[in-house]
Amino acid sequence: MCGRYASSRRPEDLAGVFEIEKWEPEETLEPDYNVAPTKEVYAVLDRPLKDVGDPKPVRQLRTLKWGLVPSWARTPEGGARMINARAETVHEKPSFRRAFAARRCILPADGYYEWVTGKQERDLEVEGRKKRPRKQPYFVTPADGSVFAMAGLYEFWRDRTLPDDHPQAWWVTCSVITTEAETAPLAVAPADGPRALADIHPRMPLMLTPDRWDAWLDPARTDPADLAGLLAPPPPGLMRAFPVSTAVSNVRNNGPELLKELEAPEEGTLF
Repeated sequence: MCGRYASSRRPEDLAGVFEIEKWEPEETLEPDYNVAPTKEVYAVLDRPLKDVGDPKPVRQLRTLKWGLVPSWARTPEGGARMINARAETVHEKPSFRRAFAARRCILPADGYYEWVTGKQERDLEVEGRKKRPRKQPYFVTPADGSVFAMAGLYEFWRDRTLPDDHPQAWWVTCSVITTEAETAPLAVAPADGPRALADIHPRMPLMLTPDRWDAWLDPARTDPADLAGLLAPPPPGLMRAFPVSTAVSNVRNNGPELLKELEAPEEGTLF
């Protein structure tokens, strides 16, 4: 699952990392250390430029709303529930299959937050029988300090209640693809805490390593069978995880202090 993440990289930095050809300075977002569903987020995508007439895809950095609204939806109200798409079923789910075939993106992040709970409750969550209560938050991030490139999908939705020239007539929304969490040891694990990502949560965002970026973003690749290989988990041992303040559990809290590594879980929380 991915329900909260941090994104503090500047557009100029992301442009260099992802070889961005086009981004609009007026779409610059402030650093966000507590990105929650329905917020505006950065997305890297390959798409022809609007009103140019050249069909060649251009690598762009765009701002999208997190929470995918299918093009056929009558209202956008369900978007907040469409923040994640499962890698195992993304090719067949009505809400995601069209976007998976033609509108894939990368959602750059510093890393993501996840809350540890007991094994029994995690097992129930996997079965879909119980919502997991949040306890000690951990921040998961690439051990080498690189950008965390999450596989994503994006979609366009037209608000038919507004005229064509209205600035909010079109919504562009996105979703993070998730996969089974790694059971291999973390590259760097806390002294007293989870040893693998699967010890934190049964699922994790699908991280794309740089060798997959071009293929994932290529809109000419539309065959689900051909794309299936891109949904494979990344090599194990690339991530580290550490406990952070429970202040991140409140979406109103936002600042670099949320990423400060704690020496041990906060009192009253358990691994």
